[in-house]
Amino acid sequence: MKQISFDEAISHIKDGMTIMVGGFLGCGTPEKLIDKLVESKVKNLVLIANDTAFEKKGVGKLIVSGQVKKAIVSHIGTNRETGRQLNAGEIEVELVPQGTLAEQVRSGGTGLGGFLTPTGLGTVVEEGKEKITVNGKEYLLELPLKADIALIFGSKVDKKGNVFYNATTRNFNPLMAMAAETVVVEAEEVVEIGEIDPNDVVTPSIFVNYIVGGNK
Repeated sequence: MKQISFDEAISHIKDGMTIMVGGFLGCGTPEKLIDKLVESKVKNLVLIANDTAFEKKGVGKLIVSGQVKKAIVSHIGTNRETGRQLNAGEIEVELVPQGTLAEQVRSGGTGLGGFLTPTGLGTVVEEGKEKITVNGKEYLLELPLKADIALIFGSKVDKKGNVFYNATTRNFNPLMAMAAETVVVEAEEVVEIGEIDPNDVVTPSIFVNYIVGGNK
């Protein structure tokens, strides 16, 4: 575990990688990491996030900069640039029901081979997916999602990498911290080991490779 610079953190991201980014419409998103990623001009990324946020906030900035070739998200409606690029054939968008997306990420982090859900049956969501009948009821088999790197945000992070999330900033961050090969947490505040009550640690340090930021 080590604290590194934003530039060093972004150096781990290469063209064509799959990245997960925490947040919900920019709430709980590691904004400084996103800004550095935009500066890096890394391209052809596969982005897994709850949404594409707004043009000037959160992962929406990566859409505007043209660095994302595919977005796997639950909605794009708040970022008109995503819709424009989709209609122009400049980006591929895979829309996933929000609960299904969260469970796919969780499955990736916990080593499951997939899960069954009735969500999406009878809609375009079921296209290309295996259907399984259990006790006479039909389900879709949804496969897990994993990433090369996850960029998450923590309100308080101790120097070992234990993470506390304040209120709704928790959202997708803990799930994504389990589902990527490398995890970088952007800390709002870095504190000494032991300063976070163990009851408040949501993501244990074992899931975190690098810490950046911390100056509030």
